[in-house]
Amino acid sequence: MTRAIWPIARMTLVEASRRRMLMALAAMTFLVIAGVGYGFSKLPEIGGSRPLNHDDLNQISSILTILTFFMFSFVLAFAAVFVAAPAISSDVESGVILAMVPRPIRRSDIVIGRWLGLSMVVVIYTVTATLIELEVVNLVIGYLPPHPFEAISFLVAEGVVAVTLGLLFSTRVAPMTGGIVATILLLAAWFAGIVGNIGFSFGNDTVAAFGTISRLVVPTDGMWRGALFYLQTPQLLAVQAIAGRRAAANPFYAGSAPPLPYLLWTAGWIVGLLALTILSFRRKEL
Repeated sequence: MTRAIWPIARMTLVEASRRRMLMALAAMTFLVIAGVGYGFSKLPEIGGSRPLNHDDLNQISSILTILTFFMFSFVLAFAAVFVAAPAISSDVESGVILAMVPRPIRRSDIVIGRWLGLSMVVVIYTVTATLIELEVVNLVIGYLPPHPFEAISFLVAEGVVAVTLGLLFSTRVAPMTGGIVATILLLAAWFAGIVGNIGFSFGNDTVAAFGTISRLVVPTDGMWRGALFYLQTPQLLAVQAIAGRRAAANPFYAGSAPPLPYLLWTAGWIVGLLALTILSFRRKEL
């Protein structure tokens, strides 16, 4: 790793931390966490004169935690692409890149440095926000998902995939255009994943293929389903398993964690797209 990569990564991290969008996102995140904590504190009262038993309370808490993580998943993916989209294109438009490239800094160093810095932003935001949320829920109601760290790891991976996708578009199109196109791709992949699950639940292999292909083309939905699996309690998994294949139609159910070959594919996808980003930036006229 050349000497230029880490300074660019640190610069990217500092720049991102000063953006108003991220500051607003952080403020809204803490407000949402406070609201979630208040909502969870009221759960014991929903039974009225018949207080919920421990198992019922845990199942409701599990479902609400999954919904909260789903919200964080969407916010994280969209914020990641809109932070990454201007990472290179804005420097090109402003002319700042012209002061960097003539020096002994390779274009690959710029891309990798930007990617590392943005990935660190994703890791810091995701880990901090989710750990605070889980601790708030634990304090107010005494609930924690079965495998919180595995779930957080998959959310981090989802954010890194989104950053990598946004950075690729940053080498080709304007910042706003790149963010919009990347967002549409993320939404399309998520929708195709749901359609594929519905097809699988009804035994339609042709429709089910949409979900499989979408998770290969853009692995964000696959990473979310990994987080979803580790957020589910054994009781919730057992209840859903009774429905068999039909349970797959539920967008908030994952019967198994992503297999190792898929995890290796996702890692290769990130490396391959990063290599494509470097190639795209090398061929871009400044």
